[in-house]
Amino acid sequence: MSQKTDSLSHSYESALGKYLKQAPRRNLKPALELGRKGVDIGLETLELAVIHQRAVEGLLPDYASGKRRGMIKRAAPFFNEANIPIEETHRAARESQNHLTRLKATLGHRTEELATTNRQLKRGVVRGKVMAKAMEESGKHHKKSLEESLELQNRLRQLTHRLLAAQENQRKDISHELQDEIAQTLLGINVRLLTLKKAAKANTKGLKESITSTQQLMEKSAKSVRQAARKFDSL
Repeated sequence: MSQKTDSLSHSYESALGKYLKQAPRRNLKPALELGRKGVDIGLETLELAVIHQRAVEGLLPDYASGKRRGMIKRAAPFFNEANIPIEETHRAARESQNHLTRLKATLGHRTEELATTNRQLKRGVVRGKVMAKAMEESGKHHKKSLEESLELQNRLRQLTHRLLAAQENQRKDISHELQDEIAQTLLGINVRLLTLKKAAKANTKGLKESITSTQQLMEKSAKSVRQAARKFDSL
C-alpha cells in the first residue's frame, strides 16, 4: 500500500468510527470528502472496498459480538457515499470513450466522402492530360499555363492523401488544418482554367468545352469539400 493510500486508510477508519457513533442522524459528508481524496490519488472501487473492510475489522473489537452485524450494516452507507466520486469518474471516462468512438465513426464516413472526391479529381487529371495535348499545339505560353494547372492539381491530390491518412489521429481539428489550403488550391485551379479559357479563343470548340467541363468539376469538388468540413465542424 502506498503512503498516500495508507494515509487515506487511517483517515477512513477514523471517520467511519465517528460516523458509527453518531445517532440517530449520521453525517455522510466526511465519506464524500474521503471519496474525492481517493479520486485524487487514483483510487479504484475495489481498493476502496479493501480499505473499508480493513476499517470495519479494525473497529469490530469496540463492539460486542451481538452488535457487530448491525455495525457492519450501518457502515455500508458510508462506503457507498465514499464510492460516489470514484464511480462518477468512471462514468465520465466511459462517456469520453463513447464520444471518441462516435468521432471515429464520423471520421470514417468523412474519409469515404473524401475518397469519392479524390476519384473525381483523378478523372479531372485525365481530362487535364487531354487538355495538355491540345494546348501544346497552341504554343509555348499555353503549355506553360497548363503545366502550372496540373501542378496545382497534383498539390490537391497530395493534400487529399494527407487528409485521408489523418484519420488515425482521431481529432476533430483535422479539417481546420487543411480546409483553407484545399480551398485556395481549388481556387487557383479555377483561376488558371479561366486564364486558359481566355487564351484558347483561337482553338477548337472541343477544347473550350473540355476546359469548361474541368472547371465545373473543380467547382463541384470545392463545394463537396466545404460541405464535408462544415459537417465535421458541427460535431
